[in-house]
Amino acid sequence: MRLDKTSNPAFSDYFWEDNNGSVKTMTVTGILIKSLVSIFIIAGITAAIWKLHSNGYPVKWFTTGGMLAAIVISIIISVRQHWAKFLVPLYAIAKGCFLGGFSSYIQAEFPDMPYQAIGVTIVTFLVMLILYQTRLIVVTKKLRSIIVTACASIFVTYIISWILGFFGIKVFIWGTSWWAIAFNIVAAIFASLSLLLDFDYIERHKNKAPKEKEWLATWGLLVTLVWLYAEILRLMRKLAIRF
Repeated sequence: MRLDKTSNPAFSDYFWEDNNGSVKTMTVTGILIKSLVSIFIIAGITAAIWKLHSNGYPVKWFTTGGMLAAIVISIIISVRQHWAKFLVPLYAIAKGCFLGGFSSYIQAEFPDMPYQAIGVTIVTFLVMLILYQTRLIVVTKKLRSIIVTACASIFVTYIISWILGFFGIKVFIWGTSWWAIAFNIVAAIFASLSLLLDFDYIERHKNKAPKEKEWLATWGLLVTLVWLYAEILRLMRKLAIRF
């Protein structure tokens, strides 16, 4: 496995081809600005859906619709990279719908929990960034291989359990058993570690890849951050129910 690989599909080599001849190049500042704008979009839509839920409006379809839309948009971005600047804002809207519907029920049950999960997500992001920048954790080939394998296994488990749910088969990961909590903890840990690979990949391509690739890097960070937040929120809810 090459050293510039990452578990995040948004940062595959496919997106960094044909870089010659570009005047403006990808910068960390550009990625930061686009990421913040996208996060504000997600937060705004999430807050609006919380308001709808508090007023008695059914928001279940926001969760399902947002998730499916995000998957479709991600697939399109994967094969039409030059559309990213148009599709990433739509991806943010889809994720806002998903997180709004997903977290509205938890927000109604535990009003402060989503805000706590946001705080933990931000702290986790900053901690992983510090660990990466100070090289307290070095992204080696072996570490990358472990993270990629674990993340792939987690996603496959989620997909299989989601499909089985349509047949009335409830997989343990959705419950509040200790096994479910342990799975959540492992998923949250590897979601955090995947940030290291994303930082590493961005560092390797900053000031080299074309400017428009900032949208692809933004998409990649959103994928990881939303996953991390969802895992943290689910874990906090399970622990609150257990204790």
